[in-house]
Amino acid sequence: MKKTPATTEAMTSATHSAIVPDQHQGDKQVHGVVRFETGEPTRQALALVIHKDEPRIDTRMMAPTLGVKHRSLFALVLAHKDDFAELGKVRFQIASLPSGQSEKFALLNEDQAYLLLTYSRNTAKVRALKVKLVKAFGEARRAAQVNGAEYLPTYHALHDAVHAHAGGSPNEKFIHMNVNRLINKAVGIEAGQRARADLPQQSMLIVAQAVAAQAMGRAPDHQTGYQQAKAALVSLSRLTMLEGAAA
Repeated sequence: MKKTPATTEAMTSATHSAIVPDQHQGDKQVHGVVRFETGEPTRQALALVIHKDEPRIDTRMMAPTLGVKHRSLFALVLAHKDDFAELGKVRFQIASLPSGQSEKFALLNEDQAYLLLTYSRNTAKVRALKVKLVKAFGEARRAAQVNGAEYLPTYHALHDAVHAHAGGSPNEKFIHMNVNRLINKAVGIEAGQRARADLPQQSMLIVAQAVAAQAMGRAPDHQTGYQQAKAALVSLSRLTMLEGAAA
């Protein structure tokens, strides 16, 4: 039985890709969006929003990077909304402000973001934002590839193995949760933080899930499988620590 990960909200740095956490609640689920952040720590960050499986840029993130007020940038989108619509549906959103008022903004896809920049003079800030957008959208594509090609197969294999042993148990949900906690502990990720995993942690997640799935698959029941998976993951963690110390 395959459990498909749900989308959550998270931030990740320029050299990081995000993996969407599972829906077994081993990671606390928070409905919302995944954000991919780019830019050096000393510079302004730029984040993408994954909206309905598509990376987009929030116009509120673009405005300060360009050094303009958001209402001016948003007005530019409205003024040329037919042009933007030719490149896909523009996702207009409304957010509440601390003052109690609301603010309208847009989530632009990659082509729409570049189109918006063509309406601005080719200043140093505009060129810098173009570079950040290229990096951010590229990172989002790479993260999606890793997620689909490597993370999800091992994720499903692990939870299929859990279900094979615990399918008749009224506590199956909690067994899935406990196994996810084992994975998180082995990799060094806090609950609810898988979407913030950097590339080394992503690799560890994939390996840890494969190791746990093998351990569960060899067990006669879910209790034994859990203990075998725990022992295998402890060994994996120790090995990783030794390799890290040697490096």
